[in-house]
Amino acid sequence: MALVAVDSGKAVPAGLWQRAADLPAGRPIVVMIHGYRFSPDRAHASPHRHILSLTPDPDSRRAASWPGALGFTRDGDEGLAVALGWDACGALRAVDGRAAETGARLAALIDALALTARRPVALIGHSLGARVALAALRRASPGAVGRVVLLAAADLRPRAEAAIASPAGMLAEVINVTSRENDPYDLALELILSAGRHRALGFGLDRPRPNWIDLQIDAPETLGFLGRLGFSIEGGASRACHWSPYLRAGLFEVWRAALCTPQALPLSLLAMARPERPARRWSRLLAPQRESSSGRA
Repeated sequence: MALVAVDSGKAVPAGLWQRAADLPAGRPIVVMIHGYRFSPDRAHASPHRHILSLTPDPDSRRAASWPGALGFTRDGDEGLAVALGWDACGALRAVDGRAAETGARLAALIDALALTARRPVALIGHSLGARVALAALRRASPGAVGRVVLLAAADLRPRAEAAIASPAGMLAEVINVTSRENDPYDLALELILSAGRHRALGFGLDRPRPNWIDLQIDAPETLGFLGRLGFSIEGGASRACHWSPYLRAGLFEVWRAALCTPQALPLSLLAMARPERPARRWSRLLAPQRESSSGRA
């Protein structure tokens, strides 16, 4: 099986380790981590019936199959996709704390997968799922994590700085996907979790790191460069949208290449997609509305 559902704090499916041990050389392992208001313990909010499913409910809002978009099937040999479920329902502060605990448990799983499969594990997380990914990166063994893609990360700079400075973080590569569409959500996170003392990751880290890039997906320069690389990405952006990094058509082709064939999309090449200066906060919200929305705000 190429897609395995794993729920944090519960027993790992019996076939996972054999599947990891039998992976052919060059096949990736990708752990997918959902964000806020999903929980595998609630049928109506289960990520395994939504974005982490190969056949999400088409009537659900923002339903898009991550494993399908990454090229995984249920029983194929394209690699191993791990759909990580965790309880992300409730008040934001409480869920933020659970995200850190989930990340600590995920680090142990990553270490075991990397050792069993003899290769680094890639991570992709949206919103508070990115918080889980960074918490795991901070605690994983050196070399156990390869690429990390953060989609509209709901985390604060100091915690991300600690993660990238960790032994595993120094050997990993992080693509921090940002958009001015996410500015209202970044501000809310800063106010709720730090009373405005710390910035969210919408503008990246305090200082540059060679293994961390910020990719602003609503910047014309970014989209133009990715287009020249052969990625056909839907134009247009919302004034405010937290889900555009996975809802906008064409973007998941970039994340697929970044995670599943990282050698074909080196970080140094992606870095050339960045605008000379990132757009200012609120530039999307305050700009005249000339573009059609590609997401669901």
